[in-house]
Amino acid sequence: QVQLVESGGGLVQAGGSLRLSCAAAGTMSGIDVMGWYRQAPGKQRELVATITSGGRTNITDSVKGRFTISRDKAKTTVFLRMNSLKDEDTAVYYCHAMDWARVSFWGQGTQVTVSS
Repeated sequence: QVQLVESGGGLVQAGGSLRLSCAAAGTMSGIDVMGWYRQAPGKQRELVATITSGGRTNITDSVKGRFTISRDKAKTTVFLRMNSLKDEDTAVYYCHAMDWARVSFWGQGTQVTVSS
């Protein structure tokens, strides 16, 4: 079983920056894809960014140029650097991981609130 522990959320003014971290722990066959999703009030959960074990990234258009996703060398921690934050970035951000058996794991979520 894999546990994903998120940190780094909080309250920030519009135009500010935050960095989210998500560390994977537990018995696993190895993690392939890690990423971040977000869910704003009254909206469906949406993909923000993903990164494969090979370093290939996928970033949703609405945050391109502002958000950067990366992983540590051990490939068990994923980071989301968020710059130039906007009101519409306010949401609960969820870490996601998929192992080589294609089993998905989710973090508990961390709140990001952008105030104007």
